[in-house]
This record gives sequence, structure tokens and C-alpha cells, in this order.
Amino acid sequence: MREKAIDVAIIGSGPAGMAAAISAKQAGAEDVLLIDREIEEGGILNQCIHNGFGTQIFRKDLTGPEYVHFFAEKVMASNVKVWNDTMVLELTPEREIYAISPERGMVKIKARSVVLAMGCRERPRGAINIPGDRPSGVYTAGTVQRLINIEGYMPGERFVILGSGDIGMIMARRVTLEGGRVERVVEILPYLSGLRRNYSQCIVDYNIPLQLSHTVVRINGRKHLESVTIAKVDEKRKPIAGTEETIPADTLILSVGLIPENELSKQAGVLIDPLTGGPYVDESMQTNIPGIFAAGNVVHVYDLVDWVSKAGELAGRSAGKYAVKHKEESRRKIRLLPGKNVHHIVPQFFDPLSLEEGEQKIQFRVTKPFETTVKVSMIGNNNKKVKERILRYARPSEMIEINIPQSIIGSLSRVKTLSIDVEEVKNA
Repeated sequence: MREKAIDVAIIGSGPAGMAAAISAKQAGAEDVLLIDREIEEGGILNQCIHNGFGTQIFRKDLTGPEYVHFFAEKVMASNVKVWNDTMVLELTPEREIYAISPERGMVKIKARSVVLAMGCRERPRGAINIPGDRPSGVYTAGTVQRLINIEGYMPGERFVILGSGDIGMIMARRVTLEGGRVERVVEILPYLSGLRRNYSQCIVDYNIPLQLSHTVVRINGRKHLESVTIAKVDEKRKPIAGTEETIPADTLILSVGLIPENELSKQAGVLIDPLTGGPYVDESMQTNIPGIFAAGNVVHVYDLVDWVSKAGELAGRSAGKYAVKHKEESRRKIRLLPGKNVHHIVPQFFDPLSLEEGEQKIQFRVTKPFETTVKVSMIGNNNKKVKERILRYARPSEMIEINIPQSIIGSLSRVKTLSIDVEEVKNA
């Protein structure tokens, strides 16, 4: 299995992930990796061919693919590494990522920081327990959107849509434009669950019937959907007997909510807020696991993609700063080794650049007592003596301190180890 160490890993290349990658680079992270299971960046936006994206960030009315294009160009210009067609199988609390792809096989990625940007998924039929058989012709709204916009396949002719969320209303318009007939949009709530602009542009403009405080109570058909039965619901969202209506249809589209995609988050020990279904995050979008950040619909479901990207920018910037700080702590370290008559040294490593802030204090103990004058020598792996100090005595019971002076920082550029020797001074 291949292994790779990087500064920042972003899981998911949708609008949050792409924005996070660019922002992490801008924050100073050198090695940024964007990972996605799809064959190209953009996430769900690639199948969102309607406009309405980018009004806040770009001040333009863009389609989903156009919005992706703007960010994908920035990702490329930022020299972010992109691994598409790569499935992340596991994320550990130590920020180790196990991923697999046809091109690279199994890879272990060790990241200084991680941004979770996996987005969300649709709630399926099983989550709402609609009675009836399991005929073909029942789809989630996102599935129908992909079938029409990406695959070029029209799944039916007569449609009923359950749910007035944005994607449900957008698909009501979309199937109408493709020649389908939307018999009804039904919403269990007494109010719209999507944006008013989508209601106006997708429902009102196309004369599509909408019934609030209604839901589907039965799916009818054995091999293929034949009709759905709807009913009015009371204030507790329970169907009211005697209000049932059967509507002939060959396709039922479910637009019944989105769920943040957090299986990987839970693997890593990220705490999940039961109210949002996403991670608890702080003002930097950091989760309870140090170095693991989250952004976009994986945290909670946003109304506008522009907000998703802005959250990604914040998470990426925070992850980049975290990685740079971590990298500074993990830069080239000089190993301190106990030499002649020295038992141990603390610290065992030090960063030579720390001398920019002042001298570095070293503590050590000797292996045996010296009651006469001793010489303490600090020697580099190039056999050059860095410092020498004379002591009246040296005893194992007493810690000895010696400082590495700030003035020698220039001479340590190629030094990998420093050893300390203690020996008697003859004829002292």
C-alpha cells in the first residue's frame, strides 16, 4: 500500500471542497489534496443545469456547471492536487485517510489537517415509510435530475412529486420542459419548504398544482407504478380519513429532505449534532477532533451554494493555518544525542529556527560523578564543536544545563545531530 504525507486533505470536491482547497493554499499550505469519488470536480452541481448560482460570490446568474467551472479554474491555478475517481474508505482521529482508486490502488494519506466536505444525500422512501409495494418508478429528485440532465433519460410521462423543497420544485419545472406532465406537487407541511423564488419560477409560472398539508399515503402498482394515493393531514401531520385521492402516475419523485453525509466523520470520532445531523464546529469550522474541519452541507444543509462556498473558504483557511503551524512544529529537527559520560538529554529534538527567538536550553545528566573540573562539549555530526563549557564538577543527581546560543543558527543549516560529551580536564 502506497503512503503519502500532505498538508491539507479535502474530502469532497463540491462547492465547499473546491473553495476549501483554494483557501487552504492561500493560507500558506503547500501540499493540498482534493479527493472525490466522482470522475470530475463539482459534486451535485454538475447535474444542476438550471441557473441561480453565483449571485453573491460572482454577481452573476450562473448554471451549476458554470459555477463549477469558475472554481475549477481557480483550483487548477492554485496547483491543488486533485484525485478524482477515488473513494475514501476510512478516516482516523489521527488524520489518516485510507482511499482506493483504479489508478492508484489502495493509498494511505497522512494529513496535517483535513476538511470534511462530503455534502449531503437525499432521504429515501424507506426513511418516510410510505405503504405499498415496491414497484419501479419511484425515485428521489436528485436521481431524476441526473437521469435527465446527465444520462439523457426521461424516466416517465406522468409525475407526482412529494415535497416542495427546492430540488422538488426545480424538477417539477424540468420534467415539464421535457414534455412530462406533473399531476401534483404535494407537501406535508402547511407551508413551502423551499425558496419562494423557486415556487414562483417553477410552480406558478408553469401552472403546476400544489397542495400543502397533503402527503402520499400509498404507492399503487406491482411491477411498475400505476398511481399514488394522497390525503390531507392534520396539524400533527396525520392523514385525515376520508380525504384520500388516487392520482394516476407512472413516476413518483421524492423530495423529502437531505441528510449530511457523515459516516467518515463518525469514524474519526467527530461529534454529531442531532439537530443538524452534521458535526459540531467552532468559529473556525473545526470539529472536536483537532485538525479536522468541516464545511458546507456536511455540516448542515444550506439554501444557497454561495453560502456553501463561503463556509468552505473559512474551513480551508483554518485548515491551511493549522497545517502550516503543525508543519512548523514538524520542520527539520536536530537530534540531540547523549555522548561520552552522558546518560540522557532533554529535549531530544529541537528546531534550529527556534533560535530566532533566543537561545535553546538543554538539560542533561551524567552517567557517573566527576568531582574534578569537567569539560562539556557540544559536537555536530560534521565533527565541528558548537560550544564548550567548563564545570567545576558534574554529578548524576544534579541536572546540568547548557544553552545553544542564538549566534550559531547559521552554522546549523546542515547539522542533523548534536552530541554532548563530558570528560575530565587533565591538569586542572
